[in-house]
Amino acid sequence: MPNTARWAATLTLAATAVCGPLGGSALATPAPAPALAPASYLYAPSALVLTTGHGQSADAATPERAVTLNCAPTASGTHPAAVQACAELRGVGGDFDALSVRDGVLCTKQFDPVVVTVAGVWQGKRVTYERTFANECVKNSYGTTVFTF
Repeated sequence: MPNTARWAATLTLAATAVCGPLGGSALATPAPAPALAPASYLYAPSALVLTTGHGQSADAATPERAVTLNCAPTASGTHPAAVQACAELRGVGGDFDALSVRDGVLCTKQFDPVVVTVAGVWQGKRVTYERTFANECVKNSYGTTVFTF
C-alpha cells in the first residue's frame, strides 16, 4: 500500500475513534429551531444625549451637564426622570419645539441665558436640536421633565 493511502487510512481510523463516541444519539436528534424574535424586539432606536450650559449658543457655551435618554425599547438612561421624559416626547412625536410652557409657572425676567442641545436618534431618525432660554427657570418650565435635569 503506498504511503499516502496508509496515512489516509490512519487518519480516517483516528478520526472515527476520536469523534465516533461524540456522534451517536446526539447527532440523531435535530437541535430545536431557534425561536423567532417577538415583535417587541423590533423597534426603531431612540437614544438621545441632552446637554445644558450657560451662554447664548452651543458654540459659546461650555456644557455644564449632560444626560442620556433612551426611549426604546424601554425608558432608561441617566436622565433623572427618563420614563416621564420619554412619555412626554412620545406625546409630541419627538418634536422638541412642540413642548409647551407649563401652566402656572412664574419666572423672573433675569437674563442669564441657558442653552440646551439634543443629539442622537429618535425613532430611527437622526436628531439635532438647540434652544436658548432666557434663564434656568424658563428652561425648566418647558414641558414637564424633558429639559429638567
